[in-house]
Amino acid sequence: MTAAIGIKGHCAHCDITFELKPWQLNAIAIEEPFDCPYCHRILQLCCTRQLRQFRALDHWALVRLSMVVFTCVALIVALVAEWLGLISVIGQLNISLLVLLVHFLVARYARHRQRMTLDLQVVRPVNALPIEQLARIACARFSQQ
Repeated sequence: MTAAIGIKGHCAHCDITFELKPWQLNAIAIEEPFDCPYCHRILQLCCTRQLRQFRALDHWALVRLSMVVFTCVALIVALVAEWLGLISVIGQLNISLLVLLVHFLVARYARHRQRMTLDLQVVRPVNALPIEQLARIACARFSQQ
């Protein structure tokens, strides 16, 4: 299952752009490194500007829901105002079309703000030892036995 959010990651090592899965998005949010699905290198988002932009996505989470509520309320108010005779049928149609236009423009802008490609850098794990040191440790343990 892939995330339908539209956030992609770009691996700096293998130069491949891929759709980030929800667990990878969670790892980026808590600044935890994860493996690239293609080259299996350990990746992390190191750019502070992109990290701020990624964390600002929380502000856009409820835009779609709030715009649906706003649109429904505005259409109902225009319908009731037309029933009461406060505005004409043409006025109600104009208000309805204007509200729908605003709804779709805000939804498009929010979708545009949510689509991003994060540049993921290869990081070296803190607790990993180079292969030479691991080989020396293994040889020393085998020689003790």
